[in-house]
Amino acid sequence: MREEHEEEREVLESIYEGDDNFSMISQSTFQYKYGEAGNNKSFLVEISWGPEYPDQIPTINLDLFYNKHLLPSVKEKITEELQKQAEINVGMSMTFTLFEWLKEAKDELLESQPEEASLPSVSEVITDLGRIAVEDSATGKKEKKEQLTKAQKRRMWDRQNAAGERARGYNWVDIIKHLSQTGNPKNDG
Repeated sequence: MREEHEEEREVLESIYEGDDNFSMISQSTFQYKYGEAGNNKSFLVEISWGPEYPDQIPTINLDLFYNKHLLPSVKEKITEELQKQAEINVGMSMTFTLFEWLKEAKDELLESQPEEASLPSVSEVITDLGRIAVEDSATGKKEKKEQLTKAQKRRMWDRQNAAGERARGYNWVDIIKHLSQTGNPKNDG
C-alpha cells in the first residue's frame, strides 16, 4: 500500500505541477479548487486516503471554510456523486480521476447553487409603544429593541462624558453622610 500511495502522490505532483488550484495538505490529503475565488459557484474539494486506499474509498470532504457559501443540498449532491465515482474506481488509484471527473460535472452539480450570494435582508418597522421590530427575512424571527425618548437620551448623555464613560467617582460613598447614619459606637454608651 505504501508504494502505491507514494507512486500516486508523485504522479499527482507531476500532473498538477504549477496548477494553483491543486494543493497537497499532507502525505495523504489533497485539495482541488474549482471556479474562481470570490465566485459563488467556486468550491474546494478535499480527498483523504485511508490506510487501505485504493482498495477503500477515500474520505471526501466539502465541509471547509472556503465552502461556507455553498448550499447544504449542493454540498450533499457533490459528495454523493463523488462517492459513486469512487465506488466505480475501487482498487485503482482514483484521486486524479475524481478531480478530473468533477471538472467535467461541476456545472451540472452546481445547477441549484445561486450565482449571487444572498444576504438576509433586514427590514425595520416602527411600531407603537416606542419600540422597533426588526425582522430577518431568512429566519422570520422578530427582535424587539427599546426606543428611548429625547429626555431619556439627554439624561443618559448628561451622566456620561464624551467618550461614553461615567464621571470619576459617580459611585463613591459620601463618608460624612455615611458616618452620620451609622453613628460612632464608642460615644453611644
